[in-house]
Amino acid sequence: MRFAFIAAKKAEHRVTILCRCMRVTRSGFYAWAQRGLSARAQRDRVLRTKLRAFHAASGDRYGRPRLWKDLREDGEAVSEKRVQRLMRAEQIQGRIPKRFKQTTNSDHTDPIAPNVLARDFTAAAPNHRWVSDTTEFVIGDGAKLYLAAILDLFSRFVVGWAISAVNDRRLTLKALEMAVQRRCPDPGLLHHSDRGCTYTCEDYQTYLAARGITCSMSRRGDCYDNAVIESFFATVKKEEADRFPSYSDAKMALFDYLEVFYNSGGAIRHSARSVRPRSSGTPRRRAWTLPSLWTPRPRPQGLGKPHRTRFPTAPTPLIVGLPLPLLKFSGGSVTFYATFSTDTAMPSC
Repeated sequence: MRFAFIAAKKAEHRVTILCRCMRVTRSGFYAWAQRGLSARAQRDRVLRTKLRAFHAASGDRYGRPRLWKDLREDGEAVSEKRVQRLMRAEQIQGRIPKRFKQTTNSDHTDPIAPNVLARDFTAAAPNHRWVSDTTEFVIGDGAKLYLAAILDLFSRFVVGWAISAVNDRRLTLKALEMAVQRRCPDPGLLHHSDRGCTYTCEDYQTYLAARGITCSMSRRGDCYDNAVIESFFATVKKEEADRFPSYSDAKMALFDYLEVFYNSGGAIRHSARSVRPRSSGTPRRRAWTLPSLWTPRPRPQGLGKPHRTRFPTAPTPLIVGLPLPLLKFSGGSVTFYATFSTDTAMPSC
């Protein structure tokens, strides 16, 4: 700190006087000026660059735990405490979750399906188990917007979703129709939801029965029976927003998050999706990968090969009916790749 102060003030005062006031030698100051950054400071500079890049690639959504995982997947042996220190220095912060809002209306006389899922949130293959629910967003000063979504438990892929200013059966039916048209599931699919009137209504149940889909419903007042979709909605509101200035802004923002970010690979940081074991031959999912930002670091003999950053492989778009191109964003010398989900290819209906 003393040498840095002298370097900042040497244009105003003589170096000899500054060194005398700071009680350091001139030779020590000139040696410090020629020495440059330490190895740890150079390492921090590289990590800061990567943290800013990963944070920007996530849409300024991710915080310390997920950014630390991004660094680890990029080949960086770094602790969470160091990541926290560097994020604090760069003023990088993840988005803060908002309070919970209940939207389920269970006061009806419609038949209730049994809880077939029984909190078993695993699936052996795509289109075996779906979970669905509806959540609420605020528009402007107090208007409401409702989002109905359906997730595949195998990959946490959003197979169907719909938005509306009214929470009725048309909203949930629209999301279900999108999921069926996108995935074309075989008979025997298990569809789980809460016991809200939009899922127990005759139109919704008729649509499920006509396609051989088995219905399962949570117990009354037990959100843990549908914990996966509840966690997904909490992630949407935390990483995107729970309030929008207008309906058009909400539609654009939700489409960008669900289809461009989440379904295209951003969901790799979902707590369940990031730990699900991969079958042999399945390519590794990467939300984005940074090309090498520096040359390999030389290491002493006997400590193994020098560190090299892994390069991304070219992904294959597998989303049927959505002509979304491979996204590539350039920022300086860093290139971001937003890849599509490596879920099992869906047949065309």
